[in-house]
Amino acid sequence: VQLVESGGGSVQAGGSLRLSCVASGYIISNYQMGWFRQAPGKGLEWVSVINSGGETYVADSVKGRFTISQDNAKNTLFLQMNSLKPEDTAMYFCAAACALCVRGLCCTRAVEYRYLGQGTQVTVSS
Repeated sequence: VQLVESGGGSVQAGGSLRLSCVASGYIISNYQMGWFRQAPGKGLEWVSVINSGGETYVADSVKGRFTISQDNAKNTLFLQMNSLKPEDTAMYFCAAACALCVRGLCCTRAVEYRYLGQGTQVTVSS
């Protein structure tokens, strides 16, 4: 199984980025998929999750600004990030294969996923 993130970069505050995560060797619609981020000197922070039923959840810190989605035909997970802030600066990782629940909010810890990508860097300047 391989998860490859892309779409990161450097933007000014208020800008937008769209992250992609292409999965190979795994069908993303099977279980929950998520996004996490890690700022320098900090631990992994949960950002968003989408379950096999299509329900989506985002962390309070990004609510109203970030949207998770997936294209099952392309086996790709997305994270649309709008109104970016300097505090959003981090390495962003996609995670696959959490089976803790089918509906509702769960899978908010990276250790609950079987696979984690290599990450893509997002840098937001003020």
